Amino acid sequence: MIDWPLAFFISDWAIRLIMLPVIVSRKRNCTAALAWMLIVSFVPWIGTVLYFFIGEIRLGKRRLKRYARNADVSLVARRTAAIASAIVRPELSGSGRSISNVAEHLGSMPIVGGNSVEYILDSTKFVDELVAEIDKAKSHAHLMFYIIRPDETGTRVTDALVRAAARGVECRLLADAAGSSDFLGKPADVLRSRGVRVVSNFPVGIFRQRLHRMDLRNHRKLAVVDGQVAFTGSQNLVNPDYGHKHYGAWQDLSLRLVGPTVGYLQAVFAEDWDYETSEDLDKPTYFPDIVGALPGDVAMQVVPSGPHTKDGSVVRDILLEALHSARQRVIITTPYFVPDEATMTAIRLAALRGAQVDLVLPKRTDSLIADLIARSHMGALMAAGVRIHAHHVGLLHAKTMSVDDGLAFVGSANFDVRSFFLNFELSVLMYGSDATARLRACQRKALNESTLVSHKEYADRSWSACFKEDLACLASPLM
Repeated sequence: MIDWPLAFFISDWAIRLIMLPVIVSRKRNCTAALAWMLIVSFVPWIGTVLYFFIGEIRLGKRRLKRYARNADVSLVARRTAAIASAIVRPELSGSGRSISNVAEHLGSMPIVGGNSVEYILDSTKFVDELVAEIDKAKSHAHLMFYIIRPDETGTRVTDALVRAAARGVECRLLADAAGSSDFLGKPADVLRSRGVRVVSNFPVGIFRQRLHRMDLRNHRKLAVVDGQVAFTGSQNLVNPDYGHKHYGAWQDLSLRLVGPTVGYLQAVFAEDWDYETSEDLDKPTYFPDIVGALPGDVAMQVVPSGPHTKDGSVVRDILLEALHSARQRVIITTPYFVPDEATMTAIRLAALRGAQVDLVLPKRTDSLIADLIARSHMGALMAAGVRIHAHHVGLLHAKTMSVDDGLAFVGSANFDVRSFFLNFELSVLMYGSDATARLRACQRKALNESTLVSHKEYADRSWSACFKEDLACLASPLM
């Protein structure tokens, strides 16, 4: 007869002993490894199941092979040779040069001049401009978004793709399987029947994923039309009040770009499309030559990031380099603030060396645990002199950072562990005082819609509130 209590006791310890070397040898982050060891020690069976579902960064052999093959963007970048001959590669000095060098080394894309940039804060205007460009398309329209929904906003864009496909325009749409689950059913099938190629990114079904980690997502937002115009930033193809009507509309920031940078954004789309479909877009039609004068004077650098990189922290490391260079002024806006220790230290040191640092966070988000973690860090930041602002108009979703008078950062990446190490993100760096001033104007809008968090208000929190925040903070390495 089986002694079940003894068998359970032995199996518990067997799991602990077996999982110890598994976690230690496979985790790239020591803090995350310790957190997983703690979970497995307390609840061995549950902890082990969770670890193999969401504890490892596994993309699958085929995907990893393709990422390794294209990691330096060389296959697609060959098509930018003609563009490169017309590119002005600006000479930067001081911190700008060091940041650009770090970004090029980690993200494999150089700084390029001659770009024109439009900052778009209004969601309706973003959709209007995107639809207008698709309606003018002659060759192709390439879209990649984390969330696409068959609501009014999503339908306006997909209807434009259908009209374009009817004119003979090649239309490709890449949607994340988790973020766009409502769309990737009948609505996507209808689009396919009308000539739009719709592909699901990172399928979430257990068997389709073959047990690859299910919470690794493609969080990028990108549209490229005719290889001439591109849109990127924080906005998804979804109504602004999606998911939280009682909070108000999402407050996003997107960029409309014209110039050599569009070729590099096209390269990002081409690689992601290749990973999912094995279709090679390394063709001249998708990377047209620049004819005549360059459209603007903005120096820009595209930074794709994701867990396929050697250390998985491309965007985090670039942000750290920028924060360490700060001497006068830093403004950060982000919906989710779940920093690792290195990011916390960099923000604190920027304030301690005398820079004015403003961190703008939503008063509430759609993630309670993220809110608790953010509040748990506020005390240390405020003690160093960081000014924290609670944004209260809608739900702040713009992910931006400006540093001194020389760097502007806009993209899809939050200041959180998930964006740093887990998600595929897309960011743009812009150099120079004019680009920074224009971003600051957008950031000032967020500051004007916020209330400064006082030391007294923070200190007067109840014991239970402090305990919940500290408890939530323990989970931050796993977020």
